[in-house]
Amino acid sequence: MIWKKFLPLLPVLLLTGCAATFTRLTPLQQPRNPNNLYPVEVIFNSSQQSLRRDSIQPYVLAEGQLYPLRPVAGVTNRWEGLVPVPASASGVSYRFKFEYLYNNWGTPPKPNSASSLLYDLKIVDQ
Repeated sequence: MIWKKFLPLLPVLLLTGCAATFTRLTPLQQPRNPNNLYPVEVIFNSSQQSLRRDSIQPYVLAEGQLYPLRPVAGVTNRWEGLVPVPASASGVSYRFKFEYLYNNWGTPPKPNSASSLLYDLKIVDQ
């Protein structure tokens, strides 16, 4: 029974097929601006075949708050939004979070999410 040798590896094999990747397009630093809102942008890709692309709800998470992202016109898998940074702060740490539904055998679609690494945005005075 050779399949019994591979049974412990099954969860690892299943998880690697559903990996999400985030490509941050936001610069590491931005000049301070008067409205204290700073643009962030990301490319989100997933190899999960069961992911329902029409259900994606993207956010940027900064200072414990979720801010919605919107799709970039004319480009697939690319999202943009604004992060508020107080005038007294010299930067902010943030991550991207994508919530979505995925198809599941014999049941209604199930919720799932993927989060990026933590990124730092430095605000520089001019």
